[in-house]
Amino acid sequence: MANAKIIQEKQQAVETISAKLRESTSTVVADYRGLNVAQVTELRKQLREAGVEFQVLKNSLVRRATEAADLTELNEILVGPTAIAFGGEDAVAPAKILNDFAKKNDALKLKGGVVEGKVVGHEQIKALAELPSRDGLLSMLLSVLQAPVRNFALAVKAVGEQKEAQA
Repeated sequence: MANAKIIQEKQQAVETISAKLRESTSTVVADYRGLNVAQVTELRKQLREAGVEFQVLKNSLVRRATEAADLTELNEILVGPTAIAFGGEDAVAPAKILNDFAKKNDALKLKGGVVEGKVVGHEQIKALAELPSRDGLLSMLLSVLQAPVRNFALAVKAVGEQKEAQA
């Protein structure tokens, strides 16, 4: 009877991982080998604050979940100790936090992941991490949209001051 219970728990775990792979905006797979407990705790804290779920999972369970989620290309990077960060609303957050942490801690290695349902390698994850945050992109867009109006207002002001000086 114990075997049936264990199998059922593993099937439930595979279903949960598969759902997370499908639903998360981005998923980053990393090798955490060499990090001590304090470093992993700090990393988990940073990820939790950004709304990112970070789990150490068995590769065999993740492989079965990738088959269920039609992401079998991800199986190539599921070698050795594997930790997975499942992103919430912000697709850049998991990549950015893990990449920044990896810069400070050589033991953490980014392997690859899934972004918007597409499997990507560690180069694309690092490129995603280098992008500005959503708020940063919105502020850049806002400043680009304001520039013509601001320049027009300055020109009108300069013309008005010039006319005043002549009068």
